[in-house]
Amino acid sequence: MKLTRLFLLAISVSLFVSCSNDDDNDPKGVYDNGFFILNEGNSGGGSVSFASDDLSNFTADVYKTANAGDFAGVYLQNIFFDGDKAYIIAGGSNVIDVVNRYTFKLIAKVDSGLANPRYGVVKDGKAYVTNANTYSYSNPATGDTDDYIAVIDLATNKVESKIELNATANRILLENGKLYITEPYSSDKLLVVNPATKALETPVTIGYNADTMEVKDGILYILRGLSGTNSEIIKVKLSDKTASKITIPQAQGRAGYLDIYNDKIYYTAGKAVYAINTTATDATTAPIFTATLSTGGSIYGFAVNNDKIFIADAGDYASNSKAYIYNLSGVSQKELTVGVGPNGFYFN
Repeated sequence: MKLTRLFLLAISVSLFVSCSNDDDNDPKGVYDNGFFILNEGNSGGGSVSFASDDLSNFTADVYKTANAGDFAGVYLQNIFFDGDKAYIIAGGSNVIDVVNRYTFKLIAKVDSGLANPRYGVVKDGKAYVTNANTYSYSNPATGDTDDYIAVIDLATNKVESKIELNATANRILLENGKLYITEPYSSDKLLVVNPATKALETPVTIGYNADTMEVKDGILYILRGLSGTNSEIIKVKLSDKTASKITIPQAQGRAGYLDIYNDKIYYTAGKAVYAINTTATDATTAPIFTATLSTGGSIYGFAVNNDKIFIADAGDYASNSKAYIYNLSGVSQKELTVGVGPNGFYFN
């Protein structure tokens, strides 16, 4: 009798553990275990595509599929995440769409307090979103100095305050409680903001055309894409704000995008992809591969993740374009037809 009871108990525990493990591995929604391709679009609106991690499933427009009759917005710029939510910045519509990141069902819209929103990050229940505000060509007096960070309460999806930057702003990165901001066209500074005090700290001079950036082991790596001269990777040591640089050979062309994966810096120059160790002091001269893009196309989005290299082809900004996936050796894995002007990859 005791053996029978022990046997039944063992079976029950086994079934419980098995079911618990199955639950842990169950996808949280149809768009779990994959990645989104953000398609900037044009004046007619943008879209979001999805592919599974194994590249076997693909949906061309998940926002439209999940939210029939709703409009994502014009000129989709960036996606950032917080918990089970995704925030889609539509810069041309001054709107941020809040969706469930696994089902893409619309939850709310942030539709006030924004002026040409660009990129966002999250810290302690607040989103910090750069806003380009006005531009110097339309507002010569303050167009280069009136950009700001919109501080959004994610519990209410309302802009609760602004952090005036007295400069231009574009990409934003959060590291060790500080916000770091680059803007390639009208600023030669890396802006540093303390979100706790909403105060600007001493900026770091890094040069014009600084754009994409990544951080690893206390070093901020920033790509400067320059035409007619050498592009550069600027390395800023965040503990003391000292900077050094890696010069990219001019023969490679203008550098475009940078990402860090497994202790390597991957960057694009022209239509080619290069890689160097994060500890390197010199650039490489040999690309991993050169992408085959559409006629007149250019690299408009780039990422390295899950042992794959992801490239978005800008196309003609009028018709659906392509996203290409390669392995780390540069061997093509998949070609996807996505929306107009794909500009970024976001991993779920």
